[in-house]
Amino acid sequence: MNNVIRKRGQHSYPKKKILCLVSNTASLHGMEVGFFAEEMTRPFYDFIIAGYDVDVASPNGGAVKFDGHSNPENPAGAYPNDLISIGFVHHKEFGKWMQNTKPISEINVNDYDAVCVAGGGAPLITFKYDAKLHKLIADFYEAGKITCLICHGTSLLLWTRLSDGALLADGKTWTGFADSEEAMINQMFGMTVNEYTIETEARKNPNTTFEVAGALEPFAVRDGRLITAQQQHSSYLASQLVIEALSE
Repeated sequence: MNNVIRKRGQHSYPKKKILCLVSNTASLHGMEVGFFAEEMTRPFYDFIIAGYDVDVASPNGGAVKFDGHSNPENPAGAYPNDLISIGFVHHKEFGKWMQNTKPISEINVNDYDAVCVAGGGAPLITFKYDAKLHKLIADFYEAGKITCLICHGTSLLLWTRLSDGALLADGKTWTGFADSEEAMINQMFGMTVNEYTIETEARKNPNTTFEVAGALEPFAVRDGRLITAQQQHSSYLASQLVIEALSE
């Protein structure tokens, strides 16, 4: 007896506009770090396939770079089969954006339905003291927009405060890069890479619920308008949750 499996998907979605936000570059232990390739390009791809309009921005604007570790065209990188990121940088239009992202000073929250923030090596450095970026994320959330943060991009929940002074993370359930995964990075590089970790800092907040799956396991959480994803392997889960939320 044959087992017949039929699966249907959705082809057309309501028209939406998304802001993909990435970090500018920074120096970490003498290495130039940027954003994790797949954490921007996979959601970007999923949003384009859904028919959305997508912009790419960074706090300062201008040129941005993939982390060397995540760059599929880096011979020493770990993700040579990331075809989506390869396709993005070689696309005749999208690839140009890596050289000239919009600065957040030019972003009007009302132009967008959602924001999706990538992680990587730089966010723990560049996002921490960026009050304008914290306010932008708070503005997106308070304007009723879907707010999606991936991997180290979720560090924004450690600092982003709403207009009433409360942390956006207060009363929320969320995830982010786990201490177990930080330990793997430390072992890989033979040093303590980051001076603080998202999980350790999040657990200091008694008003929030921070959850993680096993190291490198795909895991994402939606709590109302807030969507968070644990690491790069969770990027596709994050974009699925964004598309589902925008289809409601």
